[in-house]
Amino acid sequence: MAIEIKICGLKTPETLDAALAAGADMVGAVFFTPSPRHLDLATAARLGTRARGKAQIVALSVDADDAALADIIAALAPDALQLHGRETPERVAAVKARFGRPVWKAIGIAGPEDLARLPAYAAVADRLLLDAKAPKGAALPGGNGVPFDWNLLTGLDLAKPFMLSGGLTPENVGQAVAITRARAVDVSSGVESAPGVKDPARIAAFVRHARHAAHDVAHAFETAAGTPADHLPAAPTRPANLTSSTS
Repeated sequence: MAIEIKICGLKTPETLDAALAAGADMVGAVFFTPSPRHLDLATAARLGTRARGKAQIVALSVDADDAALADIIAALAPDALQLHGRETPERVAAVKARFGRPVWKAIGIAGPEDLARLPAYAAVADRLLLDAKAPKGAALPGGNGVPFDWNLLTGLDLAKPFMLSGGLTPENVGQAVAITRARAVDVSSGVESAPGVKDPARIAAFVRHARHAAHDVAHAFETAAGTPADHLPAAPTRPANLTSSTS
């Protein structure tokens, strides 16, 4: 089972290079001034030039208006826009139509009721990022270092790619992949030595452990079913209950 890995909230050439050297498939830039990972447009432009052609570039914003998104695109030329605020499905569709780029939507998950929101977003977003819902009173919609109960995703079938996020670390990403069978994972605070300060050693460890976990999941399925790993589903065919009644 192949897995895609995104290192988000990179701010310096050194940590960007560390993510690329570790083999990250995607690198994320955060445009949200309250965040310790916020980038100004000039720095983002320099980092984008450094990363282009080596990994996919993702621009994260929170309830940004069209003018702000246009400025981000002009500076960074990202491969995808990640909307991490309270954007509605209609807003997601409008951003995609206006800017002609893949749009990802982050959805905060805390309990089964949050899964009811997924189909509406899956219908319009190119990818869903399933993140831990921010704790009550948190200043940031993401990057809080808190995981959610990954067992909630057992059997989830959206017919749409999803990325797992929220509280992932080098120490727990293997367990997260084993439980959810996610084919993409995203990390930010879990590879930091302090808020907003990425640790190259933890970046390398995260990528290594995520890839090992994906390999182990594929091997387990292949051994049990005699099915080539490349043809394995990302999750069981039993869909999650999305009818119950919520970044």
